[in-house]
Amino acid sequence: MDEAVKIAVNALNSRKGMDIEILHVGDITIMADYFVICSGTSNTQIRTLGDEVEFQLQKKLDLTPLHREGRASGWVLLDYGFMIVHIFHREEREFYKMEHLWADADRIDPETLIEHEGE
Repeated sequence: MDEAVKIAVNALNSRKGMDIEILHVGDITIMADYFVICSGTSNTQIRTLGDEVEFQLQKKLDLTPLHREGRASGWVLLDYGFMIVHIFHREEREFYKMEHLWADADRIDPETLIEHEGE
């Protein structure tokens, strides 16, 4: 598991991201090795979630996204090359059904990556 995935998941969790999913897609596409998918409840929270992922990856690994999309809408995409972080408003997530599109991907339980206080 890439350390960046763990940092991204913890950043999303720290800002109350909902329904975090990690898909290992590296064996079925060349787009990325991992998709990290999360929901937010408002455009403000979605922006905050994206900002926190960017901040933590920059701070801890000196990583910046190769590409960003959707900051003004109900969706944010952060493309790091090996990992793509998708942050959706619940309705957009249900519409795009990323987990169904990539149903052949291996799923990683985000709870195995989340650091809890005192650890």
